[in-house]
Amino acid sequence: MLSPPPTDESADARPGAEPDATLRLSEVLSAIAADETRERIAVGDLLKVMRERAFGPLMLIFALPNVLPTPPGTSSVLGAPLVFLTAQLALGWSPWLPPLIARRSIARKDFAAFVSKATPWLARAEKLLRPRFGGLAHPPAENIVGVMCFVLALILVLPIPLGNMLPALAISVLALGILERDGVWILAGMAIAVASLGVVSGVVWAFIKAGLYLLHQLIG
Repeated sequence: MLSPPPTDESADARPGAEPDATLRLSEVLSAIAADETRERIAVGDLLKVMRERAFGPLMLIFALPNVLPTPPGTSSVLGAPLVFLTAQLALGWSPWLPPLIARRSIARKDFAAFVSKATPWLARAEKLLRPRFGGLAHPPAENIVGVMCFVLALILVLPIPLGNMLPALAISVLALGILERDGVWILAGMAIAVASLGVVSGVVWAFIKAGLYLLHQLIG
C-alpha cells in the first residue's frame, strides 16, 4: 500500500492544490475523486488539500471508511493517520503526519467508490449543520473532544470484533461538529462515543469471559 510521494509539479495540479474555501467538504471530496490525472491518492495529498480546514474534515475522511463498506485494506491505510490527528487535536497542535504515513496511498478508483457512497449522506448532513453553541467547538472543549476521539481511534486500530462501526460513527459526527462549529452535533457525537465505549467494553469483557471459560475447561 506504499507509493512514492508526489512530485512538486504533480502536487500543484492534483489533489495537493488548495481548494476553493467556499466549497463544501462533499464537493471537495468529489473533485479529488474525479481527478483522473493520477492513479493513486496519498494520505499526504488529503492532508495538504484539507490543511486550511483543519481537523474536522481530516478526521471525517479517515474515520468514515470504518462506518461504510469499503475495499479491503482501506482501514489499515487510514487508521494510523486518525490516531495521529486526534492526538494533535487533544494537544492543541496543528495537523501533521510523518512521511511514512503521509506516503501511504489508495487507488483513486477505490477512493472514488468510497466518496460515491459517502457524499450523499455527507451532503444531507451539511444541510443540517450550522454554527451554534460555538464554545463546544473551540478550546478547551475542543481539546476534550480530541481526547475522546483519540481513545476511539485507538479502539479502531485494535482487532476488536464489532469494535469499528460505533467508534467511527462517533468520530465522524464529532468531526462534522468541529468542521461547522456546531455544538449540537458535538454533544450528539459525545453521546455516541460514550455508548460505543460501553458496547466495545462489553464485547471485550464477553471475549475475556469466554477465554477464561475455555481455559478452565482445558485445565479442568
